[in-house]
Amino acid sequence: MIPGYPLPSELVLDDPTRRLCAAIVSGGLAPVRLAVIAPGGYGKTALLDLLATAEGAKRWRRGADGAPLLLVDDAHLLGEQDFTELAAHAADSATGLVVAARPRPRPDGLTALLGRLRGQIVLRPFDRDRVAECLRAITGAAPSPAVIDLVAAQTGGVPGLVHRLAPHVGSGTVPRAAVEEFRFELDRLSPDALRVLVAAEVGMGEVDLLAGLLARSPAEVADILDEVRGTGLLDLTGELLPLGAKVLRELVPADQRDAVFGGLADLRLARGGPLGDAALALLGAGAGGPSVAAVFEAAAAQAAPGVAVRLYAAAAEAGHPVDAVRHAEAEAMSGDIDSALRRADAVVSATGNPDAARIAAAALAHRGQLARSAELYQWSGSALAAIGLAGTGRVDDARTALKQADSGERPTLLAGAITALAQGILSSLDESWPTALSTVARAAEMLEPVGGTALLPDSPAAVAAIMASHSGAAALAEPLLDRAIAAETGGKVLVNRHQLLRAWIAMTRGDGPAAAAVVAGRTDLTPRDAQFALGMELGIARRGSDLGALRRSWDRACATLVRTPVDLFTLLPLGEFAVAAARLGDRDRLVPQLDQAWDLLRRLGNPPLWSAMLHWSCLHAEIIAERPDAAEAHAAALADTAAASPFHTTMAHAAQSWRLVLAGTVDAEHVESAARGLHAAGLGWDAARLAGQAAIRTADRKAMVGLLDCARVLQGPGAAAPVVEDSSGAARLSERELQVAGLVLDGLTYKQVGDRLFISGKTVEHHMARMRSRLGATSRSDLLAQLRALLGNRA
Repeated sequence: MIPGYPLPSELVLDDPTRRLCAAIVSGGLAPVRLAVIAPGGYGKTALLDLLATAEGAKRWRRGADGAPLLLVDDAHLLGEQDFTELAAHAADSATGLVVAARPRPRPDGLTALLGRLRGQIVLRPFDRDRVAECLRAITGAAPSPAVIDLVAAQTGGVPGLVHRLAPHVGSGTVPRAAVEEFRFELDRLSPDALRVLVAAEVGMGEVDLLAGLLARSPAEVADILDEVRGTGLLDLTGELLPLGAKVLRELVPADQRDAVFGGLADLRLARGGPLGDAALALLGAGAGGPSVAAVFEAAAAQAAPGVAVRLYAAAAEAGHPVDAVRHAEAEAMSGDIDSALRRADAVVSATGNPDAARIAAAALAHRGQLARSAELYQWSGSALAAIGLAGTGRVDDARTALKQADSGERPTLLAGAITALAQGILSSLDESWPTALSTVARAAEMLEPVGGTALLPDSPAAVAAIMASHSGAAALAEPLLDRAIAAETGGKVLVNRHQLLRAWIAMTRGDGPAAAAVVAGRTDLTPRDAQFALGMELGIARRGSDLGALRRSWDRACATLVRTPVDLFTLLPLGEFAVAAARLGDRDRLVPQLDQAWDLLRRLGNPPLWSAMLHWSCLHAEIIAERPDAAEAHAAALADTAAASPFHTTMAHAAQSWRLVLAGTVDAEHVESAARGLHAAGLGWDAARLAGQAAIRTADRKAMVGLLDCARVLQGPGAAAPVVEDSSGAARLSERELQVAGLVLDGLTYKQVGDRLFISGKTVEHHMARMRSRLGATSRSDLLAQLRALLGNRA
């Protein structure tokens, strides 16, 4: 408030304007020559009311005598005679003059008059603080933050709108009574101005569109736009304010709005070009009718999948014929696999459309039904059939399908990528398998420019990541996955898959937290991808010694396995399931799936690239289940593939180390070499676990310390500590706990242990308390006895 002068309740000024007005009202600034230019609703009249309290101030009227301070309102509406008279007053240096006008229209006489003024008072929209101040002044009470936010959002801070809305928003909503206040303003508008205002609701305020809508010239449209701006329902950029949209929706009859929207839709269709923004604006406004529906359908064909689904649905709801195949494809690309499958299947049943069959085939692949997917692709003549056929063990059929499809395919990037992907998968099954991964990687790079619009059962980047995880080449897969995610290859459904496979690599490397962050709370996964997510949940829980989490995920994992047959591309999660089943003592539930997996690999000729990791997982499952003969069989199978590649040599070496360690023979140099090989192959957690297990089984104090140090280094910073189990699997100690236990058994005090390990004695005490809890020891002597049994008698 200006000292000594009460402000009108709707007038809230910034500090510079307050000071200027105070100087004018108090007579400290004279004569003044100022312009007040602002749209309707910004408080020009209220400001002149304030200045009219100055001594000698007078509202100007044509033909009236002069005064020390003349206040001219609505100058944009004056005629030439008015401007001639005002020019004479402006020529009198003793007369003050404040002229208020809207930005448009701008008559020549007003332009000349404004040119003789010395400054301008700028009235801006209220910021949040000024909205709050205005609400407080009008209602006499401090508004809540929710009310302030509502009013600011609805009005855009336009002072006049804030003033009109303020008495109605105590409940935090915009009630009907507040909307009704604008009925008189709408009734005063010309029919064309009302149409322009409705057009602004959907952001179609271009002069050429409005000229076509109104059958007016551009100059006439400009005059109508000036009338519309005078309502105060537009912001400074010409966009309709939210409150304005609400007023139009509730006060303008639906048939009038639909007539405007239909006319605009016809004009936009005739103009051509991108229709996405127009369609979404019409959709948001609740527009309907045949012309609007035609815009929805045309825009859907141009839109990203998620938006396209909404637009196709809106067009269909409006009664417009929609291309069901495109609709199904958009649903599949956006991740709504079930809806896409239903729609595509209906089209196949009714018309036998091969494009619909390919959509259904892709949906079935994402649902984990790879065999049925391959049959549909085969029926439709697609080279993608080769991928599913190979993945389900039908290699000869896959080669035939690829050969037949290639003969009729156009040489596009997509066709080339699909062919290279199929060739890479087939190569991975025979003697040319060392080149398979590079072939699939090339397919991924070939697909990148066009992959964002391709509906696929799987992507080359995903297959490359799976192959890399089977063969210790994760470093090659990560950039392929990153680029596929950035390019949104295959739409949302494959972006999810790429993210999961990226997390899988992190988990096997030992970075459980990174993997868990990707998996946590995911509810948008297809059944096939849910296998990987659940495999990661089990793997993270097992690596983190979280038996409770392992149990919680296990039933869901089994339910997923029952619904999805085993294929070549789901062997990785199956391996994690096998280890979890052994850890939980529930191996029988997994027997059918493991039998399917081994049968599939036998039919494929036990390809080294695909079989090694399953043997490795099952080796650990048998170790946990204390079945040495079965573990020996998997170790032997790994030894048989040792000559296949350096990775297979590493796996065979590590399996042999495990055999020796379990037999009580710990060759520290051999173990460390095997562990470092696993780490280099991307199996960081497995590497640390092998070194840690060997450490607790050796009686050589020096070897134990060296292996524990090796485990710590291979584990890496921030990774979950490898679990250390005794032969029964009952006791699990971390690497650091083992170090502490060994030194305590050597007779060192807690302080001495802390000095040796560069930790405090209190931390050592904490470690001992945790070990006592984990081992279930009833006393300190019981704890020491169990540690001696675990580490060897060191007393």
